[in-house]
Amino acid sequence: MVYIFAEATTRIPYTAITIIFIILATAVGAFIRRRSRDKCLKDYSRNMVTLEETSGKTIWGKLRVENTGLEFVYPTAHEDKQGHNEMSYILYKHEYPNIAALVRYHDQLSERNKKEREKELKSTYHPTMLRRLKRKTANIFKTLRDSVMEVVNLLISQAKKATPAGAVLSSQDKYVSQMKQELMGSMGASYEPLLERYIGHRVVLEMIKGDKIVEYCGVLKEYTADFIEVMDVDYEAKEGQPAQKADLVVPRKYGVIRHLGE
Repeated sequence: MVYIFAEATTRIPYTAITIIFIILATAVGAFIRRRSRDKCLKDYSRNMVTLEETSGKTIWGKLRVENTGLEFVYPTAHEDKQGHNEMSYILYKHEYPNIAALVRYHDQLSERNKKEREKELKSTYHPTMLRRLKRKTANIFKTLRDSVMEVVNLLISQAKKATPAGAVLSSQDKYVSQMKQELMGSMGASYEPLLERYIGHRVVLEMIKGDKIVEYCGVLKEYTADFIEVMDVDYEAKEGQPAQKADLVVPRKYGVIRHLGE
């Protein structure tokens, strides 16, 4: 009888700890997912942007960027072939592989967006020492990220072996791993030394368009794990069409920085 009572009392803390881990993992994951948005995509938020899909389809509207996808809000209602009105186009995150490019044409921006973009370009092209220092500081943390996570993994591993809480940690492996993955994903792309030295300089972007490779010269503003952002490009939407001044966000699987352009 005493044994049964002792066993029951030991199960209660383990059940409570499991519930706490589930709540904590869910809360951390929800908070990080709510705040994490790709930096390249976020730069075009609230601007008129043209989406070029790999299928050849194009969509144009004011861009709204969320962690779960993109929404292009049309200036006016669009009537489709079935006769119903459409006010926006939603591209979900799992559909990002369909993106060929996001194009921000300068002549399609509002006066406010034009001023903001011009200010953005001036601060990006040959940035000041303060801006470079800020970026270098951020890159130090990116470089240290993997090492820190290795230390955390080592400490957790040792705690499982050498502390009374080891059994609890072992039983919560699923939730500990979930929290670590959410934290890692929120930190953005790793430091890329080949691209980093060209931030703020004119570069040549090689972009795959159909079965051809086209080169565009512009100012490299940003890169992430999935995208490259280049400003001030003479962009041809289709071969033979006149070039227009634009800024580009291109998936890294379709675009690479090939040359320094200055």
